[in-house]
Amino acid sequence: MAAHDNSTPAQRHPPCSPGPQRGTAAVTAIAIFVKTPGLSPVKTRLAACSGQAWAEAWHIRAARAVAETARAAQVGPVYWAVAESAASAGSHWPDLPLLEQGHGGLGERMGSILEWLVTHHGSGLLLGADAPQFQPAWLERAHDWLAAPDARLCLGPARDGGFWTFGANRVPERERWNTVHYSQASTCKEFRQTMQDLGEWLTLPALSDLDQFDDLAVMISELKALERPQPGQSALLAWLRKPGPSLTADAGSIQKC
Repeated sequence: MAAHDNSTPAQRHPPCSPGPQRGTAAVTAIAIFVKTPGLSPVKTRLAACSGQAWAEAWHIRAARAVAETARAAQVGPVYWAVAESAASAGSHWPDLPLLEQGHGGLGERMGSILEWLVTHHGSGLLLGADAPQFQPAWLERAHDWLAAPDARLCLGPARDGGFWTFGANRVPERERWNTVHYSQASTCKEFRQTMQDLGEWLTLPALSDLDQFDDLAVMISELKALERPQPGQSALLAWLRKPGPSLTADAGSIQKC
């Protein structure tokens, strides 16, 4: 996930709806953190094993599956949080409104996006694009939790030590975000400890993400385990079962990863 400085994230609203909402006064807005192929490096560790074209295709397909499932939850508007400017990235992500992550480290960028979501919608969820195998009911559960008047937070751990989602109905101080060491095996634990005293917590199910080619079998297994997959999740599973040319053309490189 990703990004910003002290200014408010810029927006661009395409002529489509960001998604339906459930029948409740409370709203939980969702921001999906993405990078745009051709404008930013995408999935570099995965690309070293699979080839750049396959890694970029995975990122786009997974992000779209995440967006479809997020909208199916009907808890509030869904946004792309892009790593680049809305002007340059907009044509690549046409189906949802855009928020710019901005500059700074990952913690600063996540903090800025969450601040915007909470300020404008009451509560917010940050989603990565690497873990598309969740269920709409999980986001509905998070929404119901965050709809309470008291301070509440939720966290979805990733099996590699990170996390696939974080949500809150309050905005943590910027300093807290910046003290966490991200992209480490201890990130989720450290993040939880840093934010622990800010309110009551809900923990969502743990998921795997696809950062290296060795993660592929687990990703396929978790997608297969979905009882009622969204069409995009089913399509993603079918695509993962049919390796593209970039995987078969450089098998020696894959085996080294």
